Amino acid sequence: MAEPSNQFIQNNFGSDELNKIVSKLSSCKEARKRYEYLLFLAKKLPLLPEDALSNSIKVKGCISQVYVLGELKNGRVSWKGYSDALITKGMLSLLIKGLDNLTPNEILQINPSFISATGLKTSLTASRVNGFMNIFLKMKVQANSFL
Repeated sequence: MAEPSNQFIQNNFGSDELNKIVSKLSSCKEARKRYEYLLFLAKKLPLLPEDALSNSIKVKGCISQVYVLGELKNGRVSWKGYSDALITKGMLSLLIKGLDNLTPNEILQINPSFISATGLKTSLTASRVNGFMNIFLKMKVQANSFL
């Protein structure tokens, strides 16, 4: 009997881009492949200039230094970020790519269940999963400030 397909691939997590990322990660059978994808995403992170790094955009509760900045343009949020750790940079890039160009309300409606759906919880340490959630929550706080 064939194995059932992953249930998360069919779910809508709030944006087409986030759905694609979740689908790609959830289809990876090996943790190493998920790490490789995070490293690939890390290279694509839209960077913040160093002079933009401030405590107001710093993500609290992360072991590494993480900053994320949302800017409202024509009713949609565009994101940039910085992290000094490669895996964390990949997680930040995943979130930026998945939440980019959404309205503040769309961002606030995104349920964090997509994090479990990626399969990353089984691949990452507890502190990294916590950091991933903290980045996501910081982005939601910034989105809320645009309302």
